[in-house]
Amino acid sequence: MNILNDLIQHLVPALARLDISVDASSLRLDYPENPEHGDYSTNVALAYAKKAGTNPRALAEKIVEELTKDQPDFIESVSIAGPGFINFKIKGHVFVENNISIAQGGAEYGWTSEDAGKQVMVEYTDPNPFKVFHIGHLMSNAVGESISRLIQSSGAEVVRACYQGDVGLHVAKTIWGIQKNIQETGNKIQESASIKEKVQFLGEMYVSGSQAYEDNADAQKEIAAINKQIFEKSDPAINELYQQGRKWSLEYFDDIYARLGTKFDTFFFESEVADLGISIVKQFLGQVFQESEGATVFKGEDHGVHTRVFITSNGLPTYETKELGLNTEKFKKYPKLDQSVIITANEQSDYFKVLLKVFSLTNPAIAEKTKHVSHGLLRFASGKMSSRKGNIISAESLIDDIKELVQEKIAGREFTPEEAHVVTDEIAIAAIKYTILRQSIGSDVIFDSATSVSFEGDSGPYLQYSAVRAAAVLEKAKSEGMLEVVLKSSYHVNESSGPISHLEKLLTRFPDIIHRARTEFAPQQVAGYLIALSSAFNGFYASNIIVDKNDSLSPYRVAVTKAFLTTMTNGLWILGIKVPGRM
Repeated sequence: MNILNDLIQHLVPALARLDISVDASSLRLDYPENPEHGDYSTNVALAYAKKAGTNPRALAEKIVEELTKDQPDFIESVSIAGPGFINFKIKGHVFVENNISIAQGGAEYGWTSEDAGKQVMVEYTDPNPFKVFHIGHLMSNAVGESISRLIQSSGAEVVRACYQGDVGLHVAKTIWGIQKNIQETGNKIQESASIKEKVQFLGEMYVSGSQAYEDNADAQKEIAAINKQIFEKSDPAINELYQQGRKWSLEYFDDIYARLGTKFDTFFFESEVADLGISIVKQFLGQVFQESEGATVFKGEDHGVHTRVFITSNGLPTYETKELGLNTEKFKKYPKLDQSVIITANEQSDYFKVLLKVFSLTNPAIAEKTKHVSHGLLRFASGKMSSRKGNIISAESLIDDIKELVQEKIAGREFTPEEAHVVTDEIAIAAIKYTILRQSIGSDVIFDSATSVSFEGDSGPYLQYSAVRAAAVLEKAKSEGMLEVVLKSSYHVNESSGPISHLEKLLTRFPDIIHRARTEFAPQQVAGYLIALSSAFNGFYASNIIVDKNDSLSPYRVAVTKAFLTTMTNGLWILGIKVPGRM
């Protein structure tokens, strides 16, 4: 049974009998901080007292009276606390039965079909070819992948999309840098070089071009001319450098996606959507867009947002125009989309307010179906990074640095070289992803390397270690034939399992946690829950001999351990974190 849903289905008609109409989908129950108060709590009396013309405590008493008239068997008691909170205590056998069901249920625990039949696109990561895949992209990837999985867990079809800026001034700066490098040194990166070396070369050339663009007026004119030639595809030599650099970048990005556990379903490129964006601007010229000093602009001040240039005075489309083309193309390519979710950094929030306003004027259907979710920045002691200055921190370098710390922690343990490579990579990525996802996604993240790789406390490796510990217990139970007994559909507990532990109660909350995180686009709720769950399991592990043939309750403890591992595995999957074979 789903305790939370059953409580809501009992509460709604009781409220209706008091002329309080509440939709079940909007009724929220919480978990009392003090477990002595009960297992679930609602503030519905406080919320509706004024409308009912009474005080919250008096309304709570009436609600409790209605609830107890036909109280379901699974409820042990209903009580009132404080100014009018209504608390529910659930009978212990319900948790026992639920946990056995979780243990036997396999990988589907926590998933629902509430969004079945819907198609949702999530656009995230969005690195630019010719530039470094930096820690900002890592941030976007962690957030976007987790949100994609939350949506997927509700039964929707998720289309993972990545939008990449393969044209623009940054490309022109890089190609200018390559040309100057060849002219001055005669050196050109060899095709036999590794993909990492090739991308590093592109990054160096970008920095060179960026510095020249700012410091040298002649270079600025040359780069502007190259930018136009790239867009028009008018110079064969530039086209060749462009295609080669683009190919290297995309190949490198694919390697990182595989390492992070992301597989995109579709890719969009600026070069492919720019013309469509221009046509939309021209279509609405004089209505939404205006001519201004040779450029085409959207006068955002007239609509409560900022004014933005959409086509420059030399006829080139800006990012804004390409976004118009991109989001129109999304719905052309996937006409059944119910929602398009775009993940970017906070610094683009004002930019997207303008875009959404423009969409509302040019294509209201797209505006209604588009949601922008913004995240903070990943920061270190040195402050904000800058690719222009060349002190950018690449995603790969951060992962490798954390991987070295992990290698130090597991030194001396018996791993083959290949096992050590896989395990340290999985732990390093877990350390980074959890650090990003543990707090509200709108907040900046201050990354602490030592804390991130801790096997104790608030960290990704701690969650992995807890899951690996549970798996080891289950291996022992399997070797003694106990796990097979627990997984049989006929298995049940023949006697009292004793006082219900915090772990047993926490396990039943997982579907609700996933639902709330999905509804609120809040992976941090899953991360916080998993930490609490791991702590409870490790307490359970320390205070019980789980596998003991001489203890009649040992099979049930095995069932709880299996339920824990199922829940942890599913929760870690939501965060994009793998459970290592061992640690």
